[in-house]
Amino acid sequence: MIYLIIIGMSLATMIPRLIPAFIVDKLQFRDWVNRWLNAIPYAALGALIFPGILSVQPEYPHIGFIGGLVAVILAYIGLNVILVVIGAIAAVFLLSM
Repeated sequence: MIYLIIIGMSLATMIPRLIPAFIVDKLQFRDWVNRWLNAIPYAALGALIFPGILSVQPEYPHIGFIGGLVAVILAYIGLNVILVVIGAIAAVFLLSM
């Protein structure tokens, strides 16, 4: 019985995740929707980074703000999200030395 419950729960979470993945591939969106969808990773990155910006080094708060500014500039240039994170980390590291 427990195996049936586990299989049923896995199907209940897997189906709503798989269906949009197959449907979205076939849909054609307008340009403004594509631009909006492309901005989602950077918005999520900003939401994750911002609390750290405020508390990276309490005695030197400007270091966090500069690291955040570097992340904003790199994201504006259009770099990959991983490169934006690495650039912000490098900026904070170099300023902390």
